[in-house]
Amino acid sequence: MTAPLIIVGSGMAGLGLARQVRARDTARPITLITADSGDDYAKPLLSTGFAKGLPPTRLATRSALEAADQLGVVMRTHTRVEGIDIQARALLIGEERLPWSELVLATGAAPAVPFKIPETVAGRVFTINDLDDYRRFHAALETLGRRARVAIVGAGLVGCEFANDLIAGGHEITLVAPESAPLPRLLPEPLGRALGEAFVEAGMTLTLGRSLAALESVGSAIGITLSDGSRLEADLVLVATGLRPRTELAASAAIEVGAAGILVDRRLATSAPAVYALGDVACVDGVNAMYVQPLQASAKALGRTLTGEPCEVAFGAWPILVKTPLLPVVALPPTRAPARWRIEGEGRDLAAFAETQDERLIGFALTGSCVRRKVELARATPPLLG
Repeated sequence: MTAPLIIVGSGMAGLGLARQVRARDTARPITLITADSGDDYAKPLLSTGFAKGLPPTRLATRSALEAADQLGVVMRTHTRVEGIDIQARALLIGEERLPWSELVLATGAAPAVPFKIPETVAGRVFTINDLDDYRRFHAALETLGRRARVAIVGAGLVGCEFANDLIAGGHEITLVAPESAPLPRLLPEPLGRALGEAFVEAGMTLTLGRSLAALESVGSAIGITLSDGSRLEADLVLVATGLRPRTELAASAAIEVGAAGILVDRRLATSAPAVYALGDVACVDGVNAMYVQPLQASAKALGRTLTGEPCEVAFGAWPILVKTPLLPVVALPPTRAPARWRIEGEGRDLAAFAETQDERLIGFALTGSCVRRKVELARATPPLLG
């Protein structure tokens, strides 16, 4: 019997690749192995569900069983791969050795939590990085049965999207971050301040310029001590302090990895023969873009490679649409530090242009009504990976 193509991970990258391969080869055996429930869902919808009152069942388009049946694949859920034997082309799962013909690591990225969470409050401190996480946080809100006081730690993309979504869902939100304005990696400070003003106007509390120092249980609440000694209380804490590629499995097999992920070329090939990496865990020719369009382009290219048509991936100048309806935001951050940010506009309708010394556009950020310029500006900006 021919060993299957094995994909480790069933998120948008893993399932997306399975669809691409199956569309080009209806007979090849494919096995997906995932540590979670394996349900088919769109990850970007996780930060839009609370405003709409969506239970977890509404976010999943197909169960793991339905997805496996539709694609004609084997899906092994709640299964952790413990090791990779490169020479024997086998995965190690407990006492089992599972052979593969080609292997794709689509293990994604895990929340990076930069502080210790005491056991006394661990059941009330959350991250949301997949549908199972959403289920747990949704259940905690339901258990409260009232408007929740939620402290969100981190004012990046994930923190801001959940802050907007949860306040729209009727909850009381405090946003805590050491930076002076929201979205510091995507927006120059004047645009970040505009977003912060929109948040405050909606009733959100911004606690910026301070980081979290300690958590403790205070009755039924969580006591939060900040770096300046000030304190606040919340019912729940949502940690959104960034993501770290899950490279441990690859590294344990001596596959080359770096801080930005598993190192792959433009065909998504790793340093090990017949092993590929895809999605948030992959650093493609020096670029790790943890967004939907690069992931989809990678899945399409790798699907062709795995079905006999070697293909190199390219990333276009794809803007990031931030889901903050309180103030629309679109950004295409420059891949290197610009010589200057040139800012135009009034009030919260702002356009910022990242320019080189000779005035070439290498990135941009837009807020409010200026987001309508995203297509025009993207056409004038260099591709992320041309």
